[in-house]
Amino acid sequence: MSTETFVHLHVHTQYSLLDGTIRIKDLISKAKEFGMPAVAMTDHGNMFGTIDFYQAAQKVGIKPIIGCELYVAPASRFEKAGGSISDVARHLLVLAKDTQGYENLMKLSSMGYLDGFYYRPRVDKEILTKYSAGLIALSACLHGEVADLLLKEKFNEALQAAEFYRNIFGEGNYFLEIMENGLPEQKKANEGLLEISRRLSIPVAATNDCHYLNREDAE
Repeated sequence: MSTETFVHLHVHTQYSLLDGTIRIKDLISKAKEFGMPAVAMTDHGNMFGTIDFYQAAQKVGIKPIIGCELYVAPASRFEKAGGSISDVARHLLVLAKDTQGYENLMKLSSMGYLDGFYYRPRVDKEILTKYSAGLIALSACLHGEVADLLLKEKFNEALQAAEFYRNIFGEGNYFLEIMENGLPEQKKANEGLLEISRRLSIPVAATNDCHYLNREDAE
């Protein structure tokens, strides 16, 4: 696959605090260097870098895809008790496909901080359903609900979760996210995700959960 046909949809910049190391100007420069037509920004729970990202991308003719890796509460966003961070905040990658989607993503991000903050700024399925218009969702990394259930050997529950999200965002707006990162857990999750894709006819998106820019930055 040439770089002209691949677009990064899962990218954490400097605004994913204590987690992402990619500076926006460096991200845009690298995408331009590789001849990529577009690139996404999907920071953890926030949209703090949106304006800087949009302006930097537009300046060099790259399409900016504005998104966020939301934290989803397992029940109500108002429930704030017990459990570890991974138990009370599962990941969901969401991208704005139009102006309405951008407005809804801002609402979700804001409500995550104002209503749902517990370890992380969290939304829940109630407001995801209410503000889903104009959004495209991906099942996220191993900390996403579907992958997490697969790793816990709960295939039927993972199947139901995937169907639920597909129903929230609508046909063609929900994707199962697979990656190749060398982790044995990821390989197991990928197998389950592909099986769910076959059973429910949910399309698959291949991504790389980017937290740094260059191979030599890994350490």
